Amino acid sequence: MTNNLMQTDLSVWGMYQHADIVVKIVMIGLILASVVTWAIFFSKSVEMFSQKRRLKREQLQLANARSLDEASEMATAFGNRSLSTLLINEAQNELELSEGSEDNEGIKERTGFRLERRVAAVGRHMGRGNGFLATIGVISPFVGLFGTVWGIMNSFIGIAQSQTTNLAVVAPGIAEALLATAIGLVAAIPAVVIYNVFARVIGGYKASLGDVAAQVLLLQSRDLDLAASSARPVRTAQKLRVG
Repeated sequence: MTNNLMQTDLSVWGMYQHADIVVKIVMIGLILASVVTWAIFFSKSVEMFSQKRRLKREQLQLANARSLDEASEMATAFGNRSLSTLLINEAQNELELSEGSEDNEGIKERTGFRLERRVAAVGRHMGRGNGFLATIGVISPFVGLFGTVWGIMNSFIGIAQSQTTNLAVVAPGIAEALLATAIGLVAAIPAVVIYNVFARVIGGYKASLGDVAAQVLLLQSRDLDLAASSARPVRTAQKLRVG
């Protein structure tokens, strides 16, 4: 009995080769899911961490700006792909569209709405792929468990057909079945960990981008208030002349 068991190839590749076709399909699917997980990790991590450092550097530079025009001059060095530049352009575009309006509060409100939607859009863009990670992390253990149940069923069928409980007959089938669960866990655990890491990074990135948007809105608000204050004496003098 021991010799028969030792002659059976119980390596990972050997168990895969002797597994049932359904169990093989389950294993292949889980391995592909694991490949997708790591592909998302390497592609998104480089993008996210580089953009986070870039945004932090731009935020520090914009803290020295005293007006929206000054911030726009700084943004020329950031490049067209800079999100800070995008937010500044949104504020300037709203000023251009609202030219002639004396409702400064309305301009600020519309600018704040546009900046808020832009930050939300960036957050959705950064979150691409997280849905795949969440799905893989949730369903992989159950898919692996399905392969295990199917393999154990086949093992019991083999026991019934051979009419023996010899360990050499039972052990390979059970080992092949448990391999499916192991691969399911190998696919699920990194997916869950990576999803949580990305969720925290994206949350911090959106918070930093929201701070930049607040800086831009503050600069625009200051410009509008200063312009209104400087125009007030002129209007008063005009009224006095008319009177």
